[in-house]
Amino acid sequence: MSKKNSNVNLKKGFENYEDLSKIYQNFRNKIDGINKKKYLVAVSGGPDSLALAALTKAYSYKNKTKFYYALVNHNIRKNSLQEAVKAKNLLKKKQIRLKIFSNKKKIIKNIQAEARNTRYEILTNYCKKNNIKILLTAHNLEDQVETFLMRLSRGSGLKGLSSMKPVSMINKQIILQRPLLDVKKNSLIKISKKTFGKYIKDPSNNNSKYLRTKIRSLKKPLENSGIKYEQIFRSINNLALSKATLDEYLNRLFKKLIKKKKKMIFINFKEYLKLNDDIKMAVINESIKLIQKNYYDLRSNKVSNLINNLNKKNFKKLTLGGCIFYKNGENLCLKEENV
Repeated sequence: MSKKNSNVNLKKGFENYEDLSKIYQNFRNKIDGINKKKYLVAVSGGPDSLALAALTKAYSYKNKTKFYYALVNHNIRKNSLQEAVKAKNLLKKKQIRLKIFSNKKKIIKNIQAEARNTRYEILTNYCKKNNIKILLTAHNLEDQVETFLMRLSRGSGLKGLSSMKPVSMINKQIILQRPLLDVKKNSLIKISKKTFGKYIKDPSNNNSKYLRTKIRSLKKPLENSGIKYEQIFRSINNLALSKATLDEYLNRLFKKLIKKKKKMIFINFKEYLKLNDDIKMAVINESIKLIQKNYYDLRSNKVSNLINNLNKKNFKKLTLGGCIFYKNGENLCLKEENV
């Protein structure tokens, strides 16, 4: 990569590259629509997040907007800190200041999910301390399709198959914005290379023990068979419209069935029993998230097992998602397992 190619003038918004300029204009319109003065940008060092960093920096030259940049080093891999420092140095060349957080919790089981939860916890805490309401992430079109296929493989229903929302909430406090969900990864790689000359490769992306890696390897065979990711992406968007209608119904139902008092949840068990299994699953997941302040639903097979056990006459007590479930009079109760 020549010095010229890695020295994009971000002040001009990629105007020398027609395809990248269109992506920037689309991105600018989305940020204009949010219209906040401060944002936190989640960075990993990969091409997606570096492209997001470049787009936000370009935006900041023409708007009075402050972008903060943060990277969470999970300390899972041996060279992760070195990679984080490399990312910091890459961004520094474009006058982008990156703050590195080192996770001190040991992550042993369910590594990707636990790392994700820890990352959001650290980033949202930083947002609170700096009065930042919006967290930007670089999830892209391929990420969206991979998420869909992963959930499809696990037997997810409508809620899961509609995949990631462009806008959602973390712990009902911080808004999570994904402005690049409709952008192809190749375009983000191009932005990253043109801006920084290179990017950091995460070796875990090639680790076949992770389901996402296995799903990613299916892209070429699928597209060779005529199943394009753009087509799957359109289907995901159609499912999301149906999910929006379902969400309106569920929110009304949650208010009717679920009551929170201090650190406990009470579910009207008589009304709960009238629901179909898919809605029961939504009620259980919502209740766990209210207690644990988790962002993601649990895997459907685990919740299904709990639902089956709740239907048994001899049910007394079970644990799921760090919560204890038990019956008390007319209510199904939840509390934290370690409290």
